[in-house]
Amino acid sequence: METLTSSSASGKVSSPDGSAGNRIHSPGFLLSLALLALVLWAFLPTVDNDFVTYDDPDYVTSQVMVQRGLSWEGVAWAFSTTDAANWHPLTWLSHMLDCQLFGPNAAGHHLTSLLLHALNTLLVFLILRAMTGAIWRSFFVAALFGLHPLRVESVAWVAERKDVLSTLFWMLTLGAYTGFVRALKTRPALAAGFFLLALLTFAFGLLSKPMLVTLPLALLLLDYWPLQRLKGTPLRRLVLEKLPFLLLSVAACVVTFLAQRHGGAVDAMIPFGHRSANAILSVVRYLGKLFWPSDLAVFYPYPRHWPGWAVALAVVTLLAVSFLALRLRRRAPYLTTGWLWFLGTLVPVLGFVQVGQQSMADRYTYIPTLGILVALVWGVHQCVARRVGLVRPVALIAGGAIALCVILTRQQTAHWKNTELLARHALAATGENFAAYNLLGAALIRQNQYDEAVDQFRKALKLQPNSADAHGNLAVALQRHGRRDEAIEHYQLALHLRPRYPQAHYNFATALEEAGRLTEAMDHYSRTLSERPNFVDARFNLGSVLLRLERYDEAIVQFQQVLQLDPNSPDTLNNLGVAFDRKGRLDEALRCYQKVVGLKPDDAKAFFNLGVALQRKGIIPDAIRCFEEAILLQPDYAAARTNLDAIILLKSRSPAAGAPAEER
Repeated sequence: METLTSSSASGKVSSPDGSAGNRIHSPGFLLSLALLALVLWAFLPTVDNDFVTYDDPDYVTSQVMVQRGLSWEGVAWAFSTTDAANWHPLTWLSHMLDCQLFGPNAAGHHLTSLLLHALNTLLVFLILRAMTGAIWRSFFVAALFGLHPLRVESVAWVAERKDVLSTLFWMLTLGAYTGFVRALKTRPALAAGFFLLALLTFAFGLLSKPMLVTLPLALLLLDYWPLQRLKGTPLRRLVLEKLPFLLLSVAACVVTFLAQRHGGAVDAMIPFGHRSANAILSVVRYLGKLFWPSDLAVFYPYPRHWPGWAVALAVVTLLAVSFLALRLRRRAPYLTTGWLWFLGTLVPVLGFVQVGQQSMADRYTYIPTLGILVALVWGVHQCVARRVGLVRPVALIAGGAIALCVILTRQQTAHWKNTELLARHALAATGENFAAYNLLGAALIRQNQYDEAVDQFRKALKLQPNSADAHGNLAVALQRHGRRDEAIEHYQLALHLRPRYPQAHYNFATALEEAGRLTEAMDHYSRTLSERPNFVDARFNLGSVLLRLERYDEAIVQFQQVLQLDPNSPDTLNNLGVAFDRKGRLDEALRCYQKVVGLKPDDAKAFFNLGVALQRKGIIPDAIRCFEEAILLQPDYAAARTNLDAIILLKSRSPAAGAPAEER
């Protein structure tokens, strides 16, 4: 471990360690490479993982605007939508960029998250070193931060891109703020530029994830230690200096609350007293997971009740640590900053305003645990700095802790291989877990294991009888299993519990359409689209129902809107062609069918429909070629053969061809 290079163990070091002469061989450069190599190695298995069905469809796999890649229309959508019950336009744009670069390949999306996390780890090292000058302590903090298994959820879960992306801007804001503080002393003309840069990167962070609203508090803590600005600047001035940051935070809080309430993510069913008890216990549980990272799970269910003794013990523990941190503020200011950083940055996710049904989440520790790690590493250093004999054993222990983190992290990434493994691990880690049962059931549906899926959803409903998600998913499993009447009953229950539930409205509509209840199906497709206007399948199905109801003008509008989102959908072009044909708009129908043939040159039906349109148009030679192509692709295509025979027969009798068979 490094020796002190300043007059006090608690003071700010005057300059970074390492030589400026030969930077490529400097300790800082080599340690930076080591950090990147360790993080990439520890998390590399995530690149081989699949998408999971928990939120990934909302963000990527079923989100049409994202799958289309980057476009000006997509940018406008990203800044206006509150899909996924959040407003985070930069997160949407990052997913769009991935789709632009990698398409539906999960490996590319995982790689982006991994690279962002590796960059965050490097920035922790560089910025902490710039603030303190302590190279080895900064390295150990960064290594423990970047390699800890608590990071796996943020890195391995594509839907949590917002975690790693927002933290990148958090760290860049801290870097710009450090430049601002230094410039105030050495080059005041540059200070305003650094301050504006810090505001800009903070705004970008809030546009990625609103959890960054606590950053003004973090800056004040850094003013105290390690930047030590309180010694020469009045506290009032430092607080006023943070006012622009605070205003951005307040705006982000308002927008986020409105977005989450609109998306139905705010859960007011849990009493405030129970939420408060859970919040207090969660702080202690997060500390426990940091020092003993076992039984990590994608979802920690809310307990029915917390024992009073457990809440009391947690309160006493937190008060005792807080008292100690404040009592030692002069001898160990890093302890005060680290502890208050941990508590302060956790506040938005402790559940006082409950968003979702989880009692806690590993991803919520991404920024907060930095405070504990700084306090721990600096505290250990101060304890052993004057005890030379302890330096080597402590260094070995620190190296062992890093190695253990690598091992545990690689093990944890394996649980994120696919949805089924993730859900089964959550059940093993937490026991009775309604969200894990629900997630496992969804995975089993995709594997066509409907009986087992039904069993998992019933287990979820036993724990949460009023779960709209579980009722909706059980309905899907029953519908796929051919038990349509039971499915309809559970769709109705799901929509009774959550009237604004677009996926349930859509699935219910498909069941009603199968049952021939077209008017009711049309209503539920419409209600789906009122909540999710870009839900392509719902809009296509609505158009198809309208076509069956012979409401051709309305069907045309729906199909045209689908093509705005998915211009090369052959099924949509085909149905639009049929609608045009029924309205007597033969030229427009012909253009649609020609596009379908171009997109699906091996589709016999496409050639048949084009042949019928050409026949009606009187372009007989081309119609004959289309029917012949349809028969070549599908020799038993009776309608195509009938039309071809009729044309040949009629041509032998007169120049004009007879009426074609109905298109399909």
